[in-house]
Order: sequence, then structure tokens, then C-alpha cells
Amino acid sequence: MNVNIQTVHFDADVKLTDYVTKKMEKLNTFHDRIIKVDVFLKLDNVVHTIKDKVAEISVHVPRHQFFVKCSSKSFEESFDNAFESLISQIKRKKNKLAA
Repeated sequence: MNVNIQTVHFDADVKLTDYVTKKMEKLNTFHDRIIKVDVFLKLDNVVHTIKDKVAEISVHVPRHQFFVKCSSKSFEESFDNAFESLISQIKRKKNKLAA
């Protein structure tokens, strides 16, 4: 599995990238044929003073792609929410295939 982390409008520190990488390694327990994972961490300034932190995760598996986008006041919270949503998407898809 190839994990690609991209940051938009800022430079991520090592702690944040390590956090994301560690969480992404857990994806193999839910789907064993993951080809590539793209993680986008963005600063979204809807209101000019308060910047929301946006996390987007795109997971590529054979014949399918999962995509999740979440935003909150911290990157960890945004990423965790997106990660939980992604896991539920993967579980739903696997249950449909099994049925």
C-alpha cells in the first residue's frame, strides 16, 4: 500500500505526518487489496480570521475508489472523523460484495 500525504497552504510537522501514517497502516485490516492512499491536509479560510482544517482521504482499490472529506478546528480531529467515515464506507462495500 502506497500512502501519499500532501499538504496545501502549509507545511506539516513530523508529528502530524507520523500520526496520519500510523492510522493509515490500520486500513489493511479492513481491506486487503488497497493499492494507493492519498491524504490531503488543507487550510480552508472560509472566514478570513478563522481557518478550518480540512482532511481528505482517497483510497484506491481494484475497480473502486473511496473518498472522504471532513473539516474541523484541528487536523487530528478532521482526520479522525474522515478515517472513521472511510472505514464505514469500506465495510459497507465489503458487505455488499459478500451478500
